[in-house]
Amino acid sequence: MCGRRRNFAKEHIPGAINLPQEQWDRPGGLQKGKVNILYCYTQTCHLAANAAVRFAERGYPVMEMDGGFEAWKMRTLT
Repeated sequence: MCGRRRNFAKEHIPGAINLPQEQWDRPGGLQKGKVNILYCYTQTCHLAANAAVRFAERGYPVMEMDGGFEAWKMRTLT
């Protein structure tokens, strides 16, 4: 998850880690041996997309979750 700590503390996808923008140069928790799924809390947030570019340039396999946390939550609750 790429975003604010207070959002992450409130709720997040189980197993997710929080990587705020100030930690992108030291992406602790990401793995180079598997695909890392990045997401934001809303469709209009672009932090995950920006992070995906940065992490991919550093050799981390990444994908951005379409629709972010809101879309995941809606799919999980229906």
